[in-house]
Amino acid sequence: MKKRSKRYKKIIESKVKDKKLLAKDILDLIKKNTNAKFDESVDVSLRINLKQSKGGDFNLRTTVQLPNGSGKKETIAVLCELDKITEAKKSGAEIIGSDDLIEKIAGGKFNFTKLICTPGMMGKIGKHGKVLGPKGLMPNPKLGTVSNDINKAVKNIKTGLVEIKNDKDGNLASSIGRKSYTVEKLVENFNYFIDSVKKEKPENMKGELIKNIFITSSMGISYKVGAK
Repeated sequence: MKKRSKRYKKIIESKVKDKKLLAKDILDLIKKNTNAKFDESVDVSLRINLKQSKGGDFNLRTTVQLPNGSGKKETIAVLCELDKITEAKKSGAEIIGSDDLIEKIAGGKFNFTKLICTPGMMGKIGKHGKVLGPKGLMPNPKLGTVSNDINKAVKNIKTGLVEIKNDKDGNLASSIGRKSYTVEKLVENFNYFIDSVKKEKPENMKGELIKNIFITSSMGISYKVGAK
């Protein structure tokens, strides 16, 4: 029989069986019961409806600008022309480069979590898409990572721009903050996130876009949401 830790046993005591809770009540429970020694992330997982009344399956890929940020620390790299290097250095990005950065990427050096690219450099970075794509690092205009406004692109990511994308089964997930956030800030982020996803519902889709909602912390248990 698998031995459970004291930390796990304490968390499992708060598990609510066969009952949907309000998001605020769940976040209260998570705040009280997260007992890891680090600042755990608070995560939302959704199951969405992929079936449209006409056409193929629906796929959701977009960004959400959380009002209170996600709390995730991103290491941002900016790929730009030489005449934009000075501007990029003032943006707050950790890594800035032009052809030299492309050489590092070609050599397999990915010491960043987000890559912002100016439109003029997309032609050069495009051939590395097979490597960057699977890592979620390929710049994309729809995701705000291809832009001539470097300062704005970096600021958006630093202040809580999160990317969401469903898998083939209709599952998607995102962090909405950290356990150190107040319940009020977590609730605000949660509501904004859910409302943003709902706005993506296609006109020709029958029924609700979101089927189920769960909230958990990175080291905690999952709770099913009944309503906002």
